[in-house]
Amino acid sequence: MTGAARAIPRSILYTPALSPERVMKAWSYDADVHLIDLEDSIPPADKQAARTVCRAALEKSAQPANIAVRMNELGSIAAVHDVLMLTDSPVKPGIVMMTMVTSAAEIDLLRRILASAGAHPEIYVTVETIEAVTGIDALAAAADGLVLGSADLAATLGVEITWEALQAARQAMAMACARHGTACIDTANFRLAEPAALAEETTRVRALGFHGKATVHPGELDVINRILRPRPEELALARRVTEAVTAADGGIAVLDGNMVGPPFARLARATVAREDAWTNRFGGGAAS
Repeated sequence: MTGAARAIPRSILYTPALSPERVMKAWSYDADVHLIDLEDSIPPADKQAARTVCRAALEKSAQPANIAVRMNELGSIAAVHDVLMLTDSPVKPGIVMMTMVTSAAEIDLLRRILASAGAHPEIYVTVETIEAVTGIDALAAAADGLVLGSADLAATLGVEITWEALQAARQAMAMACARHGTACIDTANFRLAEPAALAEETTRVRALGFHGKATVHPGELDVINRILRPRPEELALARRVTEAVTAADGGIAVLDGNMVGPPFARLARATVAREDAWTNRFGGGAAS
């Protein structure tokens, strides 16, 4: 990972573009990014109406940079209309999320199309195809963020949505995103009948190196934010580690009875930079 730290959302709340009121009500909830969904949650017959809702909502957003729009699969006629709406809208979202991607070439194509209309959003990609998993490094290099799409991926594999079935995909995502400095976002929780499942899953993906988690339920935001957002005590320790190694002229130091050296300082500096970037972009609260 090189360059300046990217501001990565820790919580993304999906809301279907069924009415402007529904979308804007969702903005009152404490999510880092509010996503307007034009894909799975919208029946085919309602797609055009959903685009009208999306555009109207974008025009009313106080912070469009922290609004995302999930479009339909690039190879579909629905996606053509999605792109036309996005490029024609006077207010552009900060993030466009792609679905059913199979190659990095699709990401590059969408960037060129949007750029030709003067739009330069971050591009996030839902990892939900076999091709996306097997070509994960190229996708992480081309995209600004990867989001695990557990439902479609599990269906393709012919398995249930379990930790064991998706662990390999999660680990591949975490490594590729770490290499390229790309946002790494976990799938929404589907085990709604098990209250402890969300906290368990969020804690486990954090341990793997994921930065954020998606949700379709505002009631899950408190748990996601508590586990994944910057923790003052961790930031304080990271700054102390950096200072201790610096004081040791970049060598080995002892801090609170533990040995810390250059690798620990590198992790600490990255932690501070990433969390400071999050605070600068998302620390102000909701999107409206």
